[in-house]
Amino acid sequence: MSYDPPPPSYPYRPPDSPPSHDNYPWAPQREPEPAGRRPQRHAALGHHSDLRMLRGAYRRQRRVATLTALGYFVLFLILSAFAPSFMTSTVTDGLPTGLLLALVQVPVTWLAIVLYERTARRRVDPIADRIRKQAELDARREGSR
Repeated sequence: MSYDPPPPSYPYRPPDSPPSHDNYPWAPQREPEPAGRRPQRHAALGHHSDLRMLRGAYRRQRRVATLTALGYFVLFLILSAFAPSFMTSTVTDGLPTGLLLALVQVPVTWLAIVLYERTARRRVDPIADRIRKQAELDARREGSR
């Protein structure tokens, strides 16, 4: 006597297809596609590669600015904790190295702000402008249909 395993309790669905809820009576009915509608030439904005590029550029921008400001501050703290003789040595008459490095923190913070603005203008803003223009074109195309 041969043994055949029972069929699976769910019907087979290809992995790329979305789940089908057509057998539920409360499921919303899909509207049929109009016959004269042209297919889109490019991917929808949510799946656009420019969005990934924008996120990556913005992430790099944040890292550069943060590491500039916080990196210097952490260096200052480490020198304060582990090199007190260096921090108390004088640069000029009456100006200790620690005070000078603390005062340099303000220009370093300004430098971080300038780096943030510069990378935004050069790398992030052009990508954001391109996405914005593409979204406006998509909205006009959808509105004219």
